[in-house]
Amino acid sequence: MSTNPIITLNIGGTLFHTTHQTLSLTGPTSPLSSLPLPSPSSPPPFFDRDPDLFSHLLSFLRSGLPPSPSLLPSLLAEAEFFSFPPPLLSKLSLPLHFNPFALSPSLSLHLNGRDRISSVSVSPSSSVLSVAHGCKVTTFTPSLLHKSTVLTPLPFIDVVLPLTSSLGAAGAKDFPGLHLVNLLETSPPEVLHWAPHPSLANSSTVLAIGYSPNLLFSSFESCRRNSNAIVAFDLEKFEPVLEIGRKEIFAAEIDTAIPATKLSWINNLGLLMAAGSHAGPAGFSGYVKFFDTRANRLAFEIEEKNSDCFADVAASDSLLSVFKVGVSSGDVYVTDLRKIESFDNWTLIGEGRRSGDMKKKEGLGCKMECYEKNVFVSREGEVEMWSQAAMAEEEQKVMKRNFMGRGKEGEDKKKITQLAFGGNRMILARKDEMCLEVPRRCGCSLVNQTIQ
Repeated sequence: MSTNPIITLNIGGTLFHTTHQTLSLTGPTSPLSSLPLPSPSSPPPFFDRDPDLFSHLLSFLRSGLPPSPSLLPSLLAEAEFFSFPPPLLSKLSLPLHFNPFALSPSLSLHLNGRDRISSVSVSPSSSVLSVAHGCKVTTFTPSLLHKSTVLTPLPFIDVVLPLTSSLGAAGAKDFPGLHLVNLLETSPPEVLHWAPHPSLANSSTVLAIGYSPNLLFSSFESCRRNSNAIVAFDLEKFEPVLEIGRKEIFAAEIDTAIPATKLSWINNLGLLMAAGSHAGPAGFSGYVKFFDTRANRLAFEIEEKNSDCFADVAASDSLLSVFKVGVSSGDVYVTDLRKIESFDNWTLIGEGRRSGDMKKKEGLGCKMECYEKNVFVSREGEVEMWSQAAMAEEEQKVMKRNFMGRGKEGEDKKKITQLAFGGNRMILARKDEMCLEVPRRCGCSLVNQTIQ
C-alpha cells in the first residue's frame, strides 16, 4: 500500500481527492488529519460545508500561499471550523497589514452578563481575543466569532492574557494567585503563587501579566501590601524560574515598594519593561525599569518624582522608544531606548498645548499602547494616534498626530477604558458598555502635525 494514499472527501455534495500528507498539515486536532484510510466498502467522509471555500483551503494547504484578500474572512472561519493550528490561522488572518488610517465604523462584539469589561488582550501566538468581565473570560476566534465564555474562581478579574487558543492567564488585585484558565470550558484552573515569606504562602495578588517567547511574567504583591516582585514562569511547565526586582517597604518610605502595574517585553533588546506609579499626599511618583532577564539584573531605571508623572507608559519594539502620557499635562513624551543609559529627561512630542495648568490632571485615566510604528493614546471617547513619517530632505524623524473615532458633531462618546491590538485590528472597550468595539474600514481625520 502507498505511504501517501489518496483520500476522497465529500464536501457539501462535491467530491475532492487529495493525499493523506496534505491533510496531515492541518494538525493533530483537526478532523481532516484523522480520517480513516480509504476503503471500497465505505463512502467518503462527508462534511456539510461550502465546496468552493474548501477548494481554496485545499489549494492553500498544497501551496502554502495565502489566497486573495477578499476571501480571507470566509476562509479564516472555515479554517477555524476544521481546527487548523495557529500558524496556519495566522497566515489566513495576518497578511492584511494593520492600517490605522483605514479604521472608523465599528463592529460590536456583545458579551454575556452585566459585568463591566476590566481587561482586553490578544494572544501573541494565535490572534485569539480574550475579554475579562466580572468573574468570566470570553474568547473570540481570529475571525471574531464567539468561541467560549468560561467561569473562573476569581470574584473579579483585573487582568487577562490568552497564551494559546485554549489557555489563558488571569489575575486579580484582591484575590490570590495567577490562574491558568482553560478557555474552552469551565474547569478548575492551575494556580501559580509567589510567597514573599513562608508564613504568607499562596496569598499574593496579581497586578500585571506579560510575556516573552519563552517566559510568562506576573507582577505579584503580598496580601499585606508591603512587598512585591515580578516572577517569571517557564511557558512549558509553568514553573518559576526567576524572581525579578523584589522590593520591601522600609518604615514610612512608601515609594520603595510601588508594585509594577504594567509589563512589556522589548524583544529587539531582550529587556523586560516594568512600570508602576502611586498617588500620595505629595503627589504622583513612579518608575520605569528595564530588566535584563538573562542576567537577572536591573539594566536601567527612570524615576518619576515630578508634577507630571506618567498616567500610562508604553514601549515600542519597532521604534525602539518608550512613550509616556503625563498625568497632569496630558502631553505625550518619548525617550530613545538606544540611548537609555544616558537618559536625562523626556522629550515632548508636539506643541504641548495642554501643559499650561498642571492642576487639571489632563492625562488621568488615559490609556497608552504601541503597535507597529504607531502610538495610541485614549482621550475620553476618542483615540489620539502618533505615527512616524520619513522626511528624506531634512533626515528628521516626524511624528504625525491624528484623532480616530470622533463621533458626529454634538455626539458624546463614552470614555475608553481598554485598548488592545492584534493582527490588523484595534479593539476598544468603553465605560459602562457590555460590548467591544472593533473599528474597521474608512478614514480618520488628520488634526495636527509636528516635527520632532
